[in-house]
Amino acid sequence: MKFRIIVWIIMLAGGIAGGYSIDSVLFPGIHNKFYFHIVCFLVGLFVLFLVMKISKNTGRTLAKYGRKGELKRMETNVLVKKGAYKYMRHPMHLGLFLFPVAIACLVASPSFILIISPAEIAFMLLMIKIVEEPEAISKFGNLYIEYKKETPWFCFKRECLNELFKSVSHNK
Repeated sequence: MKFRIIVWIIMLAGGIAGGYSIDSVLFPGIHNKFYFHIVCFLVGLFVLFLVMKISKNTGRTLAKYGRKGELKRMETNVLVKKGAYKYMRHPMHLGLFLFPVAIACLVASPSFILIISPAEIAFMLLMIKIVEEPEAISKFGNLYIEYKKETPWFCFKRECLNELFKSVSHNK
């Protein structure tokens, strides 16, 4: 878990630094445009709100249905197929994909928004494929393999998005 947080920090800090660096070449003078900063900041706040809403709801769904017995915080031992997890295997990651976009908008870096964020999202997809999915198979075995056959990585159908943004209570 700590390793993943460090990777996130490196990705975001690198995105900001790299974005400003590339901006100076591809978009000279963009950082002097007041209205561009205001619009980007407002879009960034909205996207950050979506990230927080999705993360909160998917985290609560995992906490509510993914734990039997005493476990450390953020751990699960039950495969969850309720809420947004009924429609897609990685709803929390969908929210996390928006996080670099939100930060890129908040710092108003077109290069971060257009180049670096998509690269970071591609990196996250790769990490799901080579780390997260094998971990889930190792943890849940055939149950996850069957879930994987029935449920796509991501889903953008209305009923799924409704579940994604529907508030989840703490109670079981």
